[in-house]
Amino acid sequence: MQTLLKEREVCQWLKISRTTFWRLKKEGLPTIKIGNSYRYDMNEIANWIERSSKNIEAYRIEEEQRRQEYEIEADDKIINSYRISFEYLREHNARYLQSIFSPEQNDKLRSRLEKFNDENLSNQEIVRIFIREYLNILKDDYQRKTRPSRFNSRLNDFVNRKNGAIKIVWGDCLDALRQMESESVQLMVTSPPYYNAREYAQWSDIDKYLDDMRAIIRESYRVLDNHRVWVWNVGDIFDNDNRITRSVWGKRRLPLGAYFIKIFEEEGFEFVDDVIWDKGEVESKRHMNGGMDFPFYQYPLNCYEHILIFHKHRLDTTKIPCPVCGSLKVNGNTQSEIGVQSWECKNEKCFVRSVNNRGKRFSLRTIMMQDWFSKEDQIDKTTLTKWRRDIVSFPPVIKINQNGKNILGHSAPFPKDIPEMAIKYFSYVGENVLDPFAGSFTAPIVAKSLNRNGIGIELNKSMHRDSVVKRLASGDPSLFAAQNSQALFEEFDLNPI
Repeated sequence: MQTLLKEREVCQWLKISRTTFWRLKKEGLPTIKIGNSYRYDMNEIANWIERSSKNIEAYRIEEEQRRQEYEIEADDKIINSYRISFEYLREHNARYLQSIFSPEQNDKLRSRLEKFNDENLSNQEIVRIFIREYLNILKDDYQRKTRPSRFNSRLNDFVNRKNGAIKIVWGDCLDALRQMESESVQLMVTSPPYYNAREYAQWSDIDKYLDDMRAIIRESYRVLDNHRVWVWNVGDIFDNDNRITRSVWGKRRLPLGAYFIKIFEEEGFEFVDDVIWDKGEVESKRHMNGGMDFPFYQYPLNCYEHILIFHKHRLDTTKIPCPVCGSLKVNGNTQSEIGVQSWECKNEKCFVRSVNNRGKRFSLRTIMMQDWFSKEDQIDKTTLTKWRRDIVSFPPVIKINQNGKNILGHSAPFPKDIPEMAIKYFSYVGENVLDPFAGSFTAPIVAKSLNRNGIGIELNKSMHRDSVVKRLASGDPSLFAAQNSQALFEEFDLNPI
């Protein structure tokens, strides 16, 4: 009986790689052409191997040796290969740098690199510094070209000041975002005001609410750094959307999570995940419904919220240096995902080649993910275990003490669990983390405790300032240990009186 296999199935059957398969095919491996593709008969291949005395095990051993050779860490290859210097990288890449940068930008690159003494640096450290400074100049140019008309240099100097203090910005978040530098924030995390859920957050109808949120999301796309993450916590609510009637019969379940996914996607973001926050047992007894335990009288009560995760991928086709050898002799290698340009190193002297002699394949996103982290950024096992599933249980914030007093000064405080996960998972130490609806400023506080630059924007200064300042000035040792010499927070008022 004839059994026809595809190429992948032959490799699995013989336990060989595609490279070995192609070698066997060149040596006469029997094939059957079917239309524009090929199939392989098991019996014919077995007879061919037996007739030609092909030692498949020898191929496997040779293949494993080659694999081990090419799996040597890039660091070791760089150390044991030719010496790289900043001068070498500038000369090697001169033709590309002249086509990408202006003379002034090339001078700026040279000036920045001259600040480092490459005699005491390894090849890999030199390549990383070169790429970082190269990318910084690209970012400077992009920010200059996309700078908003209302750019506020004072505000930007304030939020980017890396002095360990929480940055409190009082004012409308859309107004603040419109004054901020493009791609200057590495992570955004928030819980926005829910439609008409609180006295301080009221709209005439759901469309006005969503229009306001869309404007903020659209502006945040410009401010968020490329290939970075927006974490948006929102719950569905039961209310009247006021589209048809304002009567009580107009109330219904409003799926805010679904609305926001659509808005984010329409504004250029990629929807990545919907993590469910299980808030625990509900306190309401509406489900009892007067003892009517019959069909259509019973529905489960809502006990969860959405933690929506979005990526920003702005397609940029400017050449990126190879993270192994620092060469700009690279070719575009399609997109690894929508908006993420991939490259392949064509430098024959590159230290890392595949078993098929292909150069390193990479993108700006892979460089960011693989080369920018340090030991300080490692996520602890407790956090990894807690967030290993996309349904995570933890209780809401307890804001009312035993005396009935709101100890946080906020009617809907943000639990620190969410920004803690977002900051650990999607940012590096020292980076900017922004909450545009800061409220009780939990996200910036957590960011500070994790050695990030925590920034919060809040409209309701009169409502929140006293409680926030009191909370920060208390100097909770779990948040502000060993920082007594530094200011805990700084304030910036967009509309000073």
